[in-house]
Amino acid sequence: MTTSANGRRRPPTIHDVAREAGVSRGTVSRFLNGGHYVSPAAGRAVESAIRKTGYVVNRHARSLSTGRSDSVAFLLTEPQEKFFEDPNFNVLLRGCTERLAQHDIPLLLMLAESDDDRRRLTRYITSGHVDGVLLLSNHSGDPVAAELHDAGIPLVVCGKPIGRGTKVSYVAAADREGAQEMVRHLLAGGRRRVGMVTGPLDMPGGPDRLAGYRDVLAEAGLPYDPALVVEGDFRRSGGERAARRLLSQAPDMDAVFVASDLMALGVVNVLQQSGRSVPDDIAVGGFDDSPAATAIAPALTTMRQPFDRISTEMVRMLLAQIAGEDPAGIILPTELVVRDSA
Repeated sequence: MTTSANGRRRPPTIHDVAREAGVSRGTVSRFLNGGHYVSPAAGRAVESAIRKTGYVVNRHARSLSTGRSDSVAFLLTEPQEKFFEDPNFNVLLRGCTERLAQHDIPLLLMLAESDDDRRRLTRYITSGHVDGVLLLSNHSGDPVAAELHDAGIPLVVCGKPIGRGTKVSYVAAADREGAQEMVRHLLAGGRRRVGMVTGPLDMPGGPDRLAGYRDVLAEAGLPYDPALVVEGDFRRSGGERAARRLLSQAPDMDAVFVASDLMALGVVNVLQQSGRSVPDDIAVGGFDDSPAATAIAPALTTMRQPFDRISTEMVRMLLAQIAGEDPAGIILPTELVVRDSA
């Protein structure tokens, strides 16, 4: 706080920062709006003056002058309970929040469970209340991504979009290649009746992980047996239901690749309840390397998704779009993490 001419204390202004830094008000303004045409020395002086004066950006005033809200939405089109159950969403939310904080940009969490929620949030977003959207859990046929894209809203999707005719930015893990590596690992352990619990086939990662499973069966000369494949929903309860179906359809199964760690928790639980030993009777491999992977016994062998890099790239690409760059896509490698379940 500074003291005005009448002795009252007032918040520091951009003029106070300029005076402290020994630069013009225009230099401070350019620094606050991205640092264009500000020398490194002047930038350091302004940063020091901001810390010393305690200056806080007036976001309302900046919004009026720039036409931007200086905020970003983290949009999840799933039931609220899934957000709290699935650790991947929380890891990504934390990572994106931290990356945006480095740019002094707040992240607004938006949950759209119903069609009414989606319509309401789409109106809010397209009315200029946020500068861009980080979209998670996008289903094929869900109109949200198309509507935001068509409205010109900067958008980055987590996972490779399914069936999008127009170009949308995305950051994805190498789902197909990761699935291939996991199935090869299971086969290398001597397993031959390898089942799979897929993710939802209308979501990013679902079809590609199934394709990777089928690729490796073919290269190993093993037939594809539909009785060995059950579609899941990326939830623990879905993994439990899928495991019961697999045991009923293919009781001779000796391994199972599960397309998410959270579903794998449910699978292992049902296998153990049925009297099967993991991994002696049935080996289990997951996908994610989320906190769920070490929350069970035996600890889960899984494919690690690079969530820190995914968060970093999503934020980087969104800010680039906001600055006027074209949409782009990036696929990041996964890593096999061998533990006790396979």
